[in-house]
Amino acid sequence: MPEGVFVGVEILLALLVVLAAPIAFLMVRRFWLSRAGGAFECSVRLDTTTPSTGWVLGVARYAESQLEWFRFFSLRFSPRLVLPRTGTSVWEVRDPEPVEAVTLYTGHRVVKVEADQQTWEIAMSSESVTGLLSWLESVPPGQSRRTPSPEPTD
Repeated sequence: MPEGVFVGVEILLALLVVLAAPIAFLMVRRFWLSRAGGAFECSVRLDTTTPSTGWVLGVARYAESQLEWFRFFSLRFSPRLVLPRTGTSVWEVRDPEPVEAVTLYTGHRVVKVEADQQTWEIAMSSESVTGLLSWLESVPPGQSRRTPSPEPTD
């Protein structure tokens, strides 16, 4: 074979590796995020300056006593947003507006939550909304909902 063919094959292989590496990285990162279970597709509205815009696709997962959200297309292994279980409350659950529905996954609902005196809009499937509400209402491990009864007085 001529020497030019080998150079062309090497360039083609190098180009394939360069194109496949980011895709492989995102697949490994997604596997890492969901390895412990409790991960689901979830978009967060990061920019609220223009109505119905600013949605970013991502993955959320339950970790101990917090909900962690990661951007889907990112190199970071740390969460972009963390919502603590205690102190987070749901204000509203609604269907996305038609303009929002274009950028969100089909069938997702928008949940407006407040955590640490900041309001966030999160879009997720109806099943994930149910899971989030259940998670927020349930008792964290090691804690009891019961309050101690007052000491009897004589």
